[in-house]
Amino acid sequence: MTNLRETLGRHVRDGSVPGAVTLVARGDEVEVQAVGSADIEGSAPMARDSIFRVASITKPVTAAAAMMLVDDGRIALDDPVGPWLPELASPVVVRDPAGPVDDVVPAERAITVADLLTFRAGYGFPSDFSLPAVELLVSELKQGPPQPQRIAAPDDWMAALSRIPLLHQPGRAWLYNACSDILGVLIARASGRSLLEFFAERLFEPLGMTDTGFAVPAADRDRFTSFYRPDAAGGLQPVDAPDGQWSSIPAFPSGAGGLVSTVDDLHSFARMLLDEGTADGRRLLSPSSVRQMTTDHLTPSQREASALFLEGQGWGYGGSVDVVAVDPWNVPGRYGWVGGTGTAAHLTPSTGAVTILLTQCEMTNPSPPTVMRDFWRYAAGA
Repeated sequence: MTNLRETLGRHVRDGSVPGAVTLVARGDEVEVQAVGSADIEGSAPMARDSIFRVASITKPVTAAAAMMLVDDGRIALDDPVGPWLPELASPVVVRDPAGPVDDVVPAERAITVADLLTFRAGYGFPSDFSLPAVELLVSELKQGPPQPQRIAAPDDWMAALSRIPLLHQPGRAWLYNACSDILGVLIARASGRSLLEFFAERLFEPLGMTDTGFAVPAADRDRFTSFYRPDAAGGLQPVDAPDGQWSSIPAFPSGAGGLVSTVDDLHSFARMLLDEGTADGRRLLSPSSVRQMTTDHLTPSQREASALFLEGQGWGYGGSVDVVAVDPWNVPGRYGWVGGTGTAAHLTPSTGAVTILLTQCEMTNPSPPTVMRDFWRYAAGA
């Protein structure tokens, strides 16, 4: 079987990625590989402690933070979100998803905390990005690829969201992305702390996630990778440099895709979930909350309608859950997610396995790129 370094090296040599850092853990056996460079100029070799924009791998972290508030008794899964998010207390829904955004009907029921965690609140991306209500999410809320310095502060962002109708009635359909950003605002308001402060106090500090946050301090930018977008000619175009959009704390800390991190920090988070919410003997999450996070909550029809993003798999809280073994890496119960910046992090409770891949190339569509699929095949022993 090809080793991990060679698996990754093929993609560095063909120019599809400048570099990558990966971690494969099977119980106490941990393999880490760093290949290539932190940028296309080759100015610095990739290293185990290289820092990456992890994009949507932020979503499981946000879900865990929300479940901490559930464990605290501050919020409950069945609670309407209106007391913390009054902007969403009386939502309206477009009569026809393809129709005009001013042709609306009242929501049949309130949006709940569970709706946000399962991505069934009515806001987000369906398979058709051209729908009028979806276009407003992109233009008004900057939903899409992470751009932290271009998003309004939470109160202004929520005010804009309140003017956009739901695409579906609450609970009816799974829609991607927006619910994690909304959940981040709810966490901050319910806790009385900024999202960064809550993450740091309840997750990052207890787990030793010293390189995870919404910005990279100047002293650490020599470890921060550059970010690229593939072009039509097969090359890579610069999108963000180490002194770019993640060089200062943003006005809107995105619970959907704003974090930077390293393989070891993400491994610490994964180990906490595998250990049923504990780390170094300290309980951070209840076992019940971990099980709810890592259990599929979708109906078969919701999974089918979400195939563009989920490829037939289910959704827990903040991440997908494998329900069918379509490919070697699809192990029933595997939980995690991918980031549009070319990142992926998964754990499998039944085996104790953790797989993390960090690259710095934007995914051009929801389907995972070849380097990601090759990495998963290696991790699965295929």
